[in-house]
Amino acid sequence: MVAIAGAAGGLGPSVARALADEGASLALTDRDQDRLDEVAGELGLPDERIDARVVDLLDENATGEWAQALSGRFGGVDGVAHLVGGWRGGRPIGEAPLEDWALLHDLLIRTVQHTSRAFLPALTASGRGRFVLVSAKAAAEPTSTNAAYAAAKAAAEAWTLALADELAGTGASANILVVNAILTPRMQAENPEKEYASFTPADDLAAAIAFVLGDHAARMNGQRIRLYP
Repeated sequence: MVAIAGAAGGLGPSVARALADEGASLALTDRDQDRLDEVAGELGLPDERIDARVVDLLDENATGEWAQALSGRFGGVDGVAHLVGGWRGGRPIGEAPLEDWALLHDLLIRTVQHTSRAFLPALTASGRGRFVLVSAKAAAEPTSTNAAYAAAKAAAEAWTLALADELAGTGASANILVVNAILTPRMQAENPEKEYASFTPADDLAAAIAFVLGDHAARMNGQRIRLYP
């Protein structure tokens, strides 16, 4: 069973479909139950293979209760795909409001902390547990107009690499997939003639996530994998 945090965002449905096609049971969470139900409905999975519920990932207790509930229902958790995103930027350091940092800290760092801590026991107990974070080129190549976003992404990556260190030797792993930007199906449909040369298509990223969460990636741990030109 794989839990997907941020399942109703631009990338989430592609990841859910890729994992469902691989035979995984899925637990989906995001902030909008209607949108989660829509994603779950599109998958067409039997009830015993799907769980879709709103969870406040900024609430550590709620996140822990979610992880425990999934372990109880499915008998364990084998993977977590952390897709929670958000962006603020475009203004230089001296002008950018620090409120942007507060927002991005919660979205991009705190949710990773709560999710990883909540699922750590289950991933370790699995013997083949997988945690994957989707990150951004900006984490390693920050610009003056993207400081808060880049710093938050870098912190989330550092946390994930520390998680990988903790998982070493358990059979479980934590890895990072890095993109410049994601080309969602909706973006492509709205601008079919536009070229997105530096963007990673959502379906390609979803396939990479499915691989990293699978058994063929058993020897990968603590890797930062670039998926952009």
